[in-house]
Amino acid sequence: MGSGQTLAEKILSLNVGRRVSPGDLVVARVDTAMAHDGTAPLAIKSFESMGAEKVWDGSRIVFVIDHVAPSSNEGTSRLHKIMREFAARHGIRLYDVGEGICHQVLVERGHVYPGAVVIGADSHTCTHGAFAAFGTGVGSTELAAVMASGRIWLRVPESLKVVVVGELKPNVTSKDVALYVVSEVGADGATYMAVEYGGETVEKMSVDSRMTLTNMAVEMGAKTGLMPSDEKTLSFLAGRVSAPLSKLASDPDAEYADELVVEADRLEPLVAVPHEVDNVRSVTEVEGTPVDQVFIGSCTNGRLEDLRQVAKVLKGRRVKVRTIVMPASREVYLKALEEGVIRVLLESGCAVGVPGCGPCVGGHHGIPAPGETVVATINRNFKGRMGSAEAKIYLASPIVAAHAALHGAIKYPEEGTS
Repeated sequence: MGSGQTLAEKILSLNVGRRVSPGDLVVARVDTAMAHDGTAPLAIKSFESMGAEKVWDGSRIVFVIDHVAPSSNEGTSRLHKIMREFAARHGIRLYDVGEGICHQVLVERGHVYPGAVVIGADSHTCTHGAFAAFGTGVGSTELAAVMASGRIWLRVPESLKVVVVGELKPNVTSKDVALYVVSEVGADGATYMAVEYGGETVEKMSVDSRMTLTNMAVEMGAKTGLMPSDEKTLSFLAGRVSAPLSKLASDPDAEYADELVVEADRLEPLVAVPHEVDNVRSVTEVEGTPVDQVFIGSCTNGRLEDLRQVAKVLKGRRVKVRTIVMPASREVYLKALEEGVIRVLLESGCAVGVPGCGPCVGGHHGIPAPGETVVATINRNFKGRMGSAEAKIYLASPIVAAHAALHGAIKYPEEGTS
């Protein structure tokens, strides 16, 4: 039996100051706590109803207004106001309308770093595992307790190791890897586990691509998604984070509950068909399916690398269906502007919106009509996800989504665009 530790075990051991093993219950010190406009108002209400008067450390709590931003109605505006007033009263850092999606903003603004425990009132907080941080989602009431105490009970998870080897073919991206892994593991196949990604293919991936992988760990029921921090991680975080930065990885003799090896060169462009995220098919199986709307963005695929790929497909051509693009953050938007990416998207007929979640959560900015078919770069396709229970949502990479926009139908991306 090996004596090494997985990445999840190592992070939580460092956090509590003793060696921990899967199944142990720990009271972890929270490094960053986050809520957005979909969850913060209830967390504030719960915080006040429990009689708490002060947050444990306002500098470690972050509010982000991203889900319905700008507000689409008076009720939402009231919720935003509650957040702003509470944040001002307690010294909480608030990123307001236009700053971007919480998971992207947190890494850009230095709230995430290797070894950190990041607790967010959003299920896709697992995204932060791309930086070797233990990021996990909780409900609003639990987040309220964290805001009061700075601590959280956690059961140390077992770990599922996913090793990706080989070269990705042209037009095959980390989104296709993520969809393939979800299809192999199943929507509940990694319940309360830490999904730890590694292997030569992951090492070669950009930070943007890595975040797509960890973002979708929760689609397998996982507690968190993780991968080692390396030079790319540290380079991205340098100048953003005040905490000391270091490489962090699992031990070579760590023990895993299970292991999945993915041969990257055998993967094809994939889609998850309605209405389950693990119902994954090759694009060739659904090629020709008419599409009414394409959405490119979200915390899964709204980063600069994604927008570049879309622009490469669309440059000099015109989309055939309404195509909504929402950069993941203000920083992403600005860089895309500087590179001319946004101009290409606008000239091709795309509607480019304010950085934020947009139609991914069905709040506004592109809710499909009943019966319509959408190709989206988001992470979930269950009924009603984008606001209409009668719409059909296909999950895809930005490259596949761009080709769908160009042809008005799902199309295998034969041209070299990655």
